[in-house]
Amino acid sequence: MRRAAAPSAVACGRYRIVAMIVWLETGADPQRVQQELADLGLWAIRLDGADGALGFSVQPWSRKVPLEWLEGIEGVASVAAPTSTHRLVDASTLPLEVAGAEFGGELPVLMAGPCSVESAEQIDRVAGHLAASGVHFLRGGAFKPRTSPYAFQGHGEPALSWLRKAADTHGLKVVTEAMSEASVPAVAETADLIQVGSRNMHNSALLQAIAHTGKPVLLKRGMAATVEEWLQAGEYLLFHGASGVVFCERGIRSFDASTRNLLDLGAVALLRHVHRLPVVVDPSHALGRRDLVAPLARAALAAGAVGLIVEIHPSPGQALSDGPQALSLDDFDRLAAEVKAFAPGMPRVTPAASETPRRASPHR
Repeated sequence: MRRAAAPSAVACGRYRIVAMIVWLETGADPQRVQQELADLGLWAIRLDGADGALGFSVQPWSRKVPLEWLEGIEGVASVAAPTSTHRLVDASTLPLEVAGAEFGGELPVLMAGPCSVESAEQIDRVAGHLAASGVHFLRGGAFKPRTSPYAFQGHGEPALSWLRKAADTHGLKVVTEAMSEASVPAVAETADLIQVGSRNMHNSALLQAIAHTGKPVLLKRGMAATVEEWLQAGEYLLFHGASGVVFCERGIRSFDASTRNLLDLGAVALLRHVHRLPVVVDPSHALGRRDLVAPLARAALAAGAVGLIVEIHPSPGQALSDGPQALSLDDFDRLAAEVKAFAPGMPRVTPAASETPRRASPHR
C-alpha cells in the first residue's frame, strides 16, 4: 500500500485551500473509483505521479463525508486529509443556548433595538415595545464605532446602565458591542451576549479579552473577510474561553454603490447547512435602507439563518446614528409578525454526512 502524501494546496486568488488526496492501489480502476467518489458527492481531479502512482484530489467544495467511506472504496490505498484550523468551531453543535434563547431551535431568535442608546427614556420605550413583540435580545450601542470622528460616538458606560435597566424591566436579554479592551469589563457586566463588530473581527487582542470573560459572543463578519477568516476569528474566541459563538453576517464590501453592503446569503447557507453553525443575519447594515430590511430578513431565514438582529428607532428621522436603515416601531411589528408566520417553514439543518447511511458499493 502506498503511503499517504500530504494534502495538496489549491490556489484560490491570494489564498490557498487545502484539498484531500485519495491514493489508489496498484492495478485499481481509476474511472470506477472516480465514479464512486462522484456518487458520494465529491469533485475529484485525477493526479498522475511521476512514479506511475495514481490518485485524486478531492476539492474543498465537495460534500463532507467520513474518511472511512473513502477508505472503504475498492482500489483505494490511503486517504490524506488536512487538519482543520478551527477544530473547536467544527465541534460546535446546534442548538446553542444563550441566556435562555436557542439559536438553531424551533423558532428564530430576534434581536432588535436602536443603533445607539441615546437616552434612558428612549431605550426603555423601545424595550417595552419589543417585549410585546416576542423579541429575545435588546440591542443598542453604548460605544459607537463611527467612520467620522465628528459623528455621535455613543454615551459610553452610562448607556450600558440604561440598556441593562430597560432590559431587566421588560424581561429581555442584552446584546451590545465591546469596542476596546478597556471597555470589556463594563460590557461583560452588562451584556448576556457580547458583540464583536465588523471593524474588530480581526482585532485579536480584543477577541482574547472578550473570550476571557467566558461570555458567549456575537461575532460579526468583517466587511472584507473571507468565510475562513471569519471561522478563524470564532476559533480564537473559543480557544481563549468564550462559552459559545454566534456568527453574524452583516454584508461585505462590494464594488456596487447602489447598496451599503452586499449581503452574502451563500455564506449564511454554508455556515448553517455545511458547517452546522448558528448564524444570524443583520439586514439593517446589509443594505443601509429600511425599505429592504423585511425582504432581506425573509431571504436570510430561507437561507438558514437562525435569527435576525435589526435596528429600530421610535423616530428614525431623528436618530443620532444610522436613521436611514432603522425601522419604526410599527414597521418592526409587521416584520416580527412575518417572522412568526415564516418560522414553521424555516429550513432545518440537513443531516450530517455521518448520519446518512451510505449506499452499498456494487463492487464489494
